[in-house]
Amino acid sequence: MLPLDVEREFEAARDAEFFAALPSRPGVILLEMASADARPYLARTADIRRAAERLLRPPDTPSKRLNLRAAAARIRYRVTGSKFEQSLALYFIAREHFPSSYAGRLRLRAPALLKVNLQAEYPRCRVTRAVRAGRALYFGPFPYRRAAQNFAEAFLDLFRIRRCHIKIRRDPAFPGCIYSEMKMCLAPCFGGCTKQEYDTEVGLVLDALDTSGAALLARLEQEREAASTALDFERAGTIHNRLEKVSAVLRGLPEIARRIDRLDALILQRAPEEMAIAAFPIFGGLLAAPIFLRFSELQGQPRSAEAILREHLQAQTRPPDETKPEDSAASPIVIPAAPAALPKDWPSRYGLRSAPPELAEHLSLVARWFYSKPREGEIFFRDADWPYRRMLRACRRILDSGTAPPPVAAP
Repeated sequence: MLPLDVEREFEAARDAEFFAALPSRPGVILLEMASADARPYLARTADIRRAAERLLRPPDTPSKRLNLRAAAARIRYRVTGSKFEQSLALYFIAREHFPSSYAGRLRLRAPALLKVNLQAEYPRCRVTRAVRAGRALYFGPFPYRRAAQNFAEAFLDLFRIRRCHIKIRRDPAFPGCIYSEMKMCLAPCFGGCTKQEYDTEVGLVLDALDTSGAALLARLEQEREAASTALDFERAGTIHNRLEKVSAVLRGLPEIARRIDRLDALILQRAPEEMAIAAFPIFGGLLAAPIFLRFSELQGQPRSAEAILREHLQAQTRPPDETKPEDSAASPIVIPAAPAALPKDWPSRYGLRSAPPELAEHLSLVARWFYSKPREGEIFFRDADWPYRRMLRACRRILDSGTAPPPVAAP
C-alpha cells in the first residue's frame, strides 16, 4: 500500500541531469546504497529534489552534515499530495525496510483508549494503551491519556460501576471504598448488590459507549416524558437535571471516539495529481488500501465518483447492525427501558474478536492526524450507511481550497 513508485539510478558524473529529473514536490524518499550490507536511508521531505541535493551533492566546505554521495546507488520516491498520505507512505515503507525498528523510528505510540474488561466477574472501565482480542470493549481513540482519564471520570459519574482496584470478596465486614460511601458505586465488595444488578449496570455503560451516549440520552428523555405524562413533575425535573449533566459530559467527547471495532470512516485528502482526491478507508480501526478519485478522467465516463466509492466501501463494510435504524440522521434512536437481566451473550456481543498487531499502529496514525492542528482534509464516519453525498461535496471543497499542485514529473 502506497509504494515507492519511481526509481532513478544515481551517477555522480551525471548528477546535474539526475537532480533536474526529480520533482520539487513533497514526498517520501529512499536512498539505496551500492553496498548490499548498507542500510537504506528513508525520510519524508517537503521537497524531493532539494532533499536529494542536500544528501548527494558534493559538500562545498568540510561539514559534519550527512552526505551519501559516495555510497548511494539509486533513489526511490513517492510524491504525496498531503501530510496524511506522506505519513502513511512513510509508515508502510518503514515497516517493509526496518521491520524491527520502524515503530521507534516513527515514534509510534498506541493511543489512549477506554477498556471495559468483560472477563472480570465485576467489570470496571479504565484507561489503557494495550489492545488485545478477547472479551473486552475498547472505546476511543483519545488525543492523550489525560484526556481519556478526564472523560472517564466524568462519564463514570453517571453510573455506579466500581472504579477501585481491590479484589471483590463480597465480605459484609469490608468497609468499602470512597465511591461506595458516596453512593456512587453499587458496592459489590461488601455485597451491596446482587451479581445481576451489577451486570445490568455494566450493560448500561456498554450500551452508552456503543452508541456514543445516544442510548443514555434517549432513555432519559423517555423517562422524563413518562414522568411528565404521569404528572410527576418533581421526578421529571430530577431527570431533566440528569439529562443536562449527561449532555455536558458528552459534549466533550471527540467525534472519532467510538468502539474501535465499529470505527468505520473515510478520510479525504488532496491527491498528488491535479483534480484528484485520495480517499483512505478505515474499517474497524484498520486502514485499507486508498481509493483515488481522478475527476479529470471521470468526465464523460459511465461510472461516477459515487459509484466508485460505493464499489470499494460496500465490498469491505460489515453488514449494518439490525438493532440500529437504517437512516440515523432521519430516524430517532428508540431505546427500551433497562432490562431486568442481560442476555447471556453480552460479553461476546461487545468483545473484540480480533486485534492484529498493526491495529494500535493504525489507530495511532489516524489519531495523530485527527487531533493535529490545523488538520488538513475531512473525515466521514459510517453509522447506518456511508454519507456519499456529503463525501462528494467535501471532495469539491478540498479541490477548491488552495492552489492546484504542479504536474508530477514522468518517471
